[in-house]
Amino acid sequence: MDVLKTISDKQLIRLMGEASASPRLRKNLNIHSDYDDPIQRLFNAMEPGTYVRPHRHARPNGWELMLAVRGAFSIISFDDQGTVLERVDLSAAGGDIAAEIPPYTWHAIVVLAPETVMFEVKPGPYSPVEDKDFAAWAPEEGDPDAERVVAWYEVARPGERLPLRPSAETG
Repeated sequence: MDVLKTISDKQLIRLMGEASASPRLRKNLNIHSDYDDPIQRLFNAMEPGTYVRPHRHARPNGWELMLAVRGAFSIISFDDQGTVLERVDLSAAGGDIAAEIPPYTWHAIVVLAPETVMFEVKPGPYSPVEDKDFAAWAPEEGDPDAERVVAWYEVARPGERLPLRPSAETG
């Protein structure tokens, strides 16, 4: 017989500490039992400065639902060239607290408050190779330019385009 799964405040506090100590400044707590589960459910603790490279889930069931459990973050959607289409600010303190991202939508996340925790739901199964289509117009994770992109995310507005590196702009 299955038992109810519970997530305690203590578990989230531990997860936030692990995220803060992680080089990526984020850490997941998966609720689903394995990557083959048809519905992936996870808490994602994130700290300001974490870089989420713009990506999309390029399949008909590639939607994602994100809910602010603690703190605040923004979802930024882009067109195919890296121009911001929309910015949705989510906060556990009120206002908008959740958003669903449609399939095939380029998007990134920017964390606006320390100890932010998101709850995410998306269709599975999860395959690291096939799950995300990363934007060629944005630096890879670990690229020295990623920090500059995160700073731009914090102020990016619809109609603005991801700025090129200064060396790329000058030729």
